[in-house]
Amino acid sequence: MGSIQLELALLILSTLFFLSILAGKVSSKYGVPALLLFLIVGMLSGSDGLGIQFENIHISQAIGTIALCVILFSGGLDTQFSEIKPVLAQGLILATLGVLLTAIFTGLIIWWILDLTIPGANIGLLTSLLLAATMSSTDSASVFSILRSKGLNLKKNLRPMLELESGGNDPMAYVLVITLIDIIKMNSEPNFWLASGMIVLQLIIGGGVGYLLGKLAIITINHIKLGNDSLYPILVFTFCIFIFSITYFLRGNGFLAVYVGGLVIGNAKFVHKRSSLNFFDGLAWLFQLVMFLTLGLLVNPHELIPIILPALAVSIIIIFITRPISVFICLLPFRKLSFKDKSFVSWVGLRGAVPIIFAIYPLVENVPHARIIFNIVFFCTLISLLVQGTSIPLVAKWIGVIEKPERFSKLKPFNMDFADNLKTVSTEIEITDKMLLRGNQIMNLELPDNTLVVMVKRGDNYFLPSGSTTLKEKDKLLIITDNQEALVETYRNLGIDG
Repeated sequence: MGSIQLELALLILSTLFFLSILAGKVSSKYGVPALLLFLIVGMLSGSDGLGIQFENIHISQAIGTIALCVILFSGGLDTQFSEIKPVLAQGLILATLGVLLTAIFTGLIIWWILDLTIPGANIGLLTSLLLAATMSSTDSASVFSILRSKGLNLKKNLRPMLELESGGNDPMAYVLVITLIDIIKMNSEPNFWLASGMIVLQLIIGGGVGYLLGKLAIITINHIKLGNDSLYPILVFTFCIFIFSITYFLRGNGFLAVYVGGLVIGNAKFVHKRSSLNFFDGLAWLFQLVMFLTLGLLVNPHELIPIILPALAVSIIIIFITRPISVFICLLPFRKLSFKDKSFVSWVGLRGAVPIIFAIYPLVENVPHARIIFNIVFFCTLISLLVQGTSIPLVAKWIGVIEKPERFSKLKPFNMDFADNLKTVSTEIEITDKMLLRGNQIMNLELPDNTLVVMVKRGDNYFLPSGSTTLKEKDKLLIITDNQEALVETYRNLGIDG
């Protein structure tokens, strides 16, 4: 019986994975956020849909915590410090003060709204602030996924600023949620000075431990000799989990620690770096899928109906009032950012899996009105992904923050990456009959100085060329040159548009 149950569970899980992957394909085609579709697949498969019963909030919390660790760590690995350095101050202010202001402004308005729409519930100010705190941070999984999948080339380093904010603001929101839960459970007059001190201390410990253990990870990876190369990505994953867990026991913020640790490791040189980055790209998507499916299964859609009115009001307030006010206050000192830039940053205040995970904590701790909090947060997340997630490219274009990129080909056929310290740029071009008019050898191509053809792909075969190598139509060339200007000149000389 046990084996049958296990096989049935695996069959259901694999089917849900397959449906979610198909949903991801629909997402890329029609512009609907894949994460929203993952949630919907989970909801339709739950108790009010196909009838899969899943109500274990402790397992959900554990899955959400592990998934968030991996997603934040992967986000840090993929973030180049050279990109975030110019916007470090803006990102950190948004990730800390921005979260606090959003929680306070939203909490005060929620207190008033819930008193009007659910008068018999007697939801107090602290509970309203807790509800607001769960939704005070932008969701890193949603922001990373949507901004990178859409390939938006934003002006003024807006993309790294938004990614830094979303990757760095979950710790602040987490500490606010845990602190408010403790205050509500103590049922006493809150000591806001003590709570503020604890928040600052946890963030300092988390950031410090993440940095030190990230450095330790680099030394270990580069000096340990593993017999199997495929174990190196596993070793990096081990450090991810170790950084989070050890920070918890040191009373720091583990979410901040894994993001900082990922940032330190990703910007360093270590063996098998490319395979490790590819491993975490896939792992992050897997955990996003699992996390959103789990959260979708956890909700009972019929319970959302009574809270539609207050949840819709809360969504409108966060999207159009409290998030923009908080962003404009935080970015007030940065005069280089225009009104349009700040408006776009306000719009990319996506809510996703993280608020839902944080909304599970009151359920686990049996906080009064925890189910109302969870349902409102879930509904607001659906609205945010549906309204903001689907419209980010359109809003970016309408506001005018998109910068037209140079249209260079991706290196798909060669699947090559070069060390960061090699100051080169590269591209792949396909030979046309027009390029062969001056001659069919590589030496006949009008290439600028210091521009080299380093590899040729013909059909399924690869070979290293020389100047006398004969080229054929449809050949693909891997070209390396010194800088972007030389690459543009190469395209111009070869008669390639873009």
